[in-house]
Amino acid sequence: MTPAAAGSGAGLKIHLVSMPWTGLGFAPLALAQVRGTIARTHPQAVVREHFASLAFAEYLLTETGGRITPYDYQAVADRGIQLGLGDWVFAGVLARDPGFRLTEMGDFAAALGADIGAAPQMRALAAGFVEVTAAAIAAERPDICGFTTTFMQNVPSLAVARRVKELSPDTVIIFGGANCDGPMGAALHRNHPFVDYVVRGEGELVLPLLLDRIIAGAGGEDLDGICWRDGDVAVANPQRHPAVPAELIADTSYDKWHETFSASPVREYVTPYLVLQGSRGCWWGAKHHCTFCGIPDTTIGYRARPADRLWHELTTLAARYKILDVITADNIMDAGYYKTLLPLLQRSGSDFRIHYEVKANVTEQQIAELAAAGLVMVQFGIENFSTQVLKLMDKGLTGATAVRVLRDAAEHGVSVEWNYLYGFPGETDADYQNVIRQMRALVHLQPSGVAGDRIVLERFSPYFENPALGFAGRRPADFYRLSYDLPESELADLAYFFECEPAGISGDTEAALNKALLAWADAFPGSYLTAAPDGDTLTLTDRRAGWTHRDIRLTGWRKTAYEALRRPRDTGNLHKVIAGRGTPAGMQDLQAWLAEVQEQGLVFCDDGAPPKFVALATGRTYPTLAGAR
Repeated sequence: MTPAAAGSGAGLKIHLVSMPWTGLGFAPLALAQVRGTIARTHPQAVVREHFASLAFAEYLLTETGGRITPYDYQAVADRGIQLGLGDWVFAGVLARDPGFRLTEMGDFAAALGADIGAAPQMRALAAGFVEVTAAAIAAERPDICGFTTTFMQNVPSLAVARRVKELSPDTVIIFGGANCDGPMGAALHRNHPFVDYVVRGEGELVLPLLLDRIIAGAGGEDLDGICWRDGDVAVANPQRHPAVPAELIADTSYDKWHETFSASPVREYVTPYLVLQGSRGCWWGAKHHCTFCGIPDTTIGYRARPADRLWHELTTLAARYKILDVITADNIMDAGYYKTLLPLLQRSGSDFRIHYEVKANVTEQQIAELAAAGLVMVQFGIENFSTQVLKLMDKGLTGATAVRVLRDAAEHGVSVEWNYLYGFPGETDADYQNVIRQMRALVHLQPSGVAGDRIVLERFSPYFENPALGFAGRRPADFYRLSYDLPESELADLAYFFECEPAGISGDTEAALNKALLAWADAFPGSYLTAAPDGDTLTLTDRRAGWTHRDIRLTGWRKTAYEALRRPRDTGNLHKVIAGRGTPAGMQDLQAWLAEVQEQGLVFCDDGAPPKFVALATGRTYPTLAGAR
């Protein structure tokens, strides 16, 4: 390549690779965005994409005569991350030792009570798949081969990249993606000499500059965040380039992926989704970085694409691929979309089913707007019901508000994804005992992911960056040793997850929390608690599992008070509200009644200062939602 070609990419052949373990129904967003960036800056370059997750699932299916199915693949992709299972499947190939940590994974998983399923059988086939994949890439002698890597994509990507380099030594190998941010990218680069460059952080600004350097036969000496080689010496340039503005986030298209998917036997096992991105970063985290959240400071600054642009992309791709199920890759929905994107969705009359992550301080009206717009699967960031623990997270939320969001979501037919998190430094048994006692009253609302999750120490989180917050001792998560033949010092830079002494609750309280969450999930199908006004009477119909089936009629100030608890209120505020509505009650009478309805499981009371109560009955029953799991 000559300097004259710089800027245009004329004759430049680029292969982009997404290795396992992306979900089989999801076209890889990262490849689409990188391809869009290259098309914008080097329009004459020839770009080819390799969807190796689909290819590996198909390879497993055909090589085993159907014994290892795409369901087995998806089990590793969905549940293997806490074991590093996906990386381990390819670890013997990277180590060039089929026996490398072969038996240790089984022992490791057994100690945790985890099932590794068909992973050992997959591992026996990994070398063949790496050879087939690398040979197909190298046969075309690409000038550049780029790998995107997040979570468990590191080891499979490294295994294929090394083999491509052996088969086609002139091919320039570039790595990028979430696994490459900060020290992780530098460690990946210096320990794997066949990787020529690593792009750390978002690539839309620096990748085009790097391509120009490669075309011109130059290096990455002064490019922000780039890892490059000065002879045999690995160099990591300071990572200080600004966050990519929203207008440079490329529109996505997935024509080649859908063509590949449609021709694959995997399609018989998997439902495809549209994958879109409306924003990057987190508008809450930019001001209040949740203490356990591992979004890097380099990318946490919030940028949202204009709603009309996202709408055009959504409708264009939905019509092209005949798909209405949509997954967004945003960390948090732009608050402005309530006034811009959601009305467009609602007016369209389309039957979109959209998944979004949304800040949990939403109003009931906003939940109704989400439902009307087709956002029927929402991750609200509900992670605890103790106001005291939520303060430790810096969530900007109270326990009563978290419960209220679940209630309103059930009322408006919105299914909620959430997990109950615990293990925060400073939490106490008392923070959970109040919640555990009341959990049986919540069984008509969407349960969490069945059991509670002890938080994991993630790189870039405030807990990681500031050991004084409670996690002073840490080491790379144990599973990294099962996939990498590297010293501890290198794993400390390469790892994203870390082991540390557990904080917060343990023992009987931890067991009681998980028992209560499991009981909730078991009691949920068919349970409901509804409130129906009829003149001067409010009738509560209780058909929750574990409770006596009954109809409770409230009149007078009790009716007013229960209706006022549609939103969380402390006793003093509730006393003023019912008096202002012309149905006053004595403070002692009100306190006694609140204790009574809490005992009956009709309200939830959090542990704020002062405590706040919230009504639990929904305004109507949704049998289909109540029966869904």
